[in-house]
Amino acid sequence: SWIALNARGEEGGVFNAKTAELISHHQVEINQSFPKEGWVEEDPREIMQSVHECIERTCEKLCKLNIDVSNIKAVGVTNQRETTLVWDKDTGEPLYNAIVWLDLRTQSTVERLINKAPGRNKNHLRHKTGLPISTYFSAVKLRWLLDNVDEVHEAFLSQRAMFGTVDSWIIWCLTGRKNGGVHCTDVSNASRTMLFNIHTMDWDPELCRYFDIPMEILPSVRSSSEIYGWMVSSDTPHITLRCLGDQSAALVGQMCFNEGQAKNTDVNSLFFDPVISDHGLLTTVAYKLGKDEPACYALEGSVAIAGAVVRWLKDNMGMVQSSSEIEKLAAAAGTSYGCYFVPAFSGLYAPYWEPSARGIICGLTQFTNRNHLAFAALEAVCFQTREILDAMNQDSGVPLTQLKVDGGMTSNRLLMQLQADILCIPVVRPTMSETTALGVAMAAGAAEGVGVWSLSPGQLPHVTSERYEPQINSEESEYRFARWKKAVQKAMNWETTEPCYNGSGKPLHTGSDFSC
Repeated sequence: SWIALNARGEEGGVFNAKTAELISHHQVEINQSFPKEGWVEEDPREIMQSVHECIERTCEKLCKLNIDVSNIKAVGVTNQRETTLVWDKDTGEPLYNAIVWLDLRTQSTVERLINKAPGRNKNHLRHKTGLPISTYFSAVKLRWLLDNVDEVHEAFLSQRAMFGTVDSWIIWCLTGRKNGGVHCTDVSNASRTMLFNIHTMDWDPELCRYFDIPMEILPSVRSSSEIYGWMVSSDTPHITLRCLGDQSAALVGQMCFNEGQAKNTDVNSLFFDPVISDHGLLTTVAYKLGKDEPACYALEGSVAIAGAVVRWLKDNMGMVQSSSEIEKLAAAAGTSYGCYFVPAFSGLYAPYWEPSARGIICGLTQFTNRNHLAFAALEAVCFQTREILDAMNQDSGVPLTQLKVDGGMTSNRLLMQLQADILCIPVVRPTMSETTALGVAMAAGAAEGVGVWSLSPGQLPHVTSERYEPQINSEESEYRFARWKKAVQKAMNWETTEPCYNGSGKPLHTGSDFSC
């Protein structure tokens, strides 16, 4: 069997390119650090260590199955799209930790950029980028690094600095680092930087000037399915590389190749032309499956904190020892008992784009216990998806009749049923939930020069799935959703950038750009 290998910062997997069967995989959890309030970082060296470990362990497992690793024909890289890093092309070393997509340190940078826009309009660049000016995207993170990290600034002045999202870093390292490493990204990742024109499909000089970003440090932009280079390693075969951003890879893995299809890791709906949202959604490049193939676009709403809700309950609150326990707690309650959880830890993303919001839990009574809170946390994920699908229906004018879901949280059956109940439409979950990994493997195997995977409609692999039908009446669903919307309003405008001082004149709050 021909095999394509997926490599990402947390997981490696090998797929059979004829059947889409996951043959072997390995996972490593990457640590995140929080040096100040609102700051979220990852160590680029640890990211690469995890990639190498996942590849090595996956190949070891293949050998135990008596499968020759020389059957691996291509590596696909998928990644968090907005996480930003800068490294030194001469030494091959990162110049600072990777700034993670949900990091908030750039809020003052964002406000400064919005203030210089006509009418102080955060959507000033949307006609080119499909995105609002927000802390979420890479350009403001890169601007912060250039402004605040001496090593980055000095490396730029001496023409040693290279910028990339995590895909660029992984590809550069795997193809030789300072000895000929390929500095590139694909269109799906580039479209999340705010420096990329989604119409011309290239870096935009005007956008770069707006953010004062030097174009020479940017990677070259390639399609999502072509040979970028060859993997250089003493332990693994020389295999070709290509990449696809995580949400885009999930679209491919869910076989979303037709206009109007939707899936949810974040929530995406596919279009062949860029549709600019009037209801707070992002317009992003979904994929471009070959140099000479047309780009496909997606309307996207980012349920940015979905997985982090469970992680917060586990790591910060100590409510559970493992993520799987959340389902047991929530099932024991069977209801939130009027408790609503708005996990706006980094502000609210789509469809609000309100950075001043903060997380709240409301509707508490003496009766409320941790089981109700666990249920409210799962409901929060579903309510966020409902908000985005409502916006998507308004933008497209075509109500969605079902939602395809993927990602780690889909193993939670209670969450899947809640999602169907709150959306009032069926939810379809593939039995193999990691469709992000499958999608990038498909793009890798289908590339010209590899050609071991066909993406033509009649030859797509059949992936079995489970279907969850709504089990509550629409009136109850609407009531719970209306209460959620009321809770969201309570979370708004919590933070301000006005300083608060104590009696001695010292600021009370110094953890991030926010002062009060």
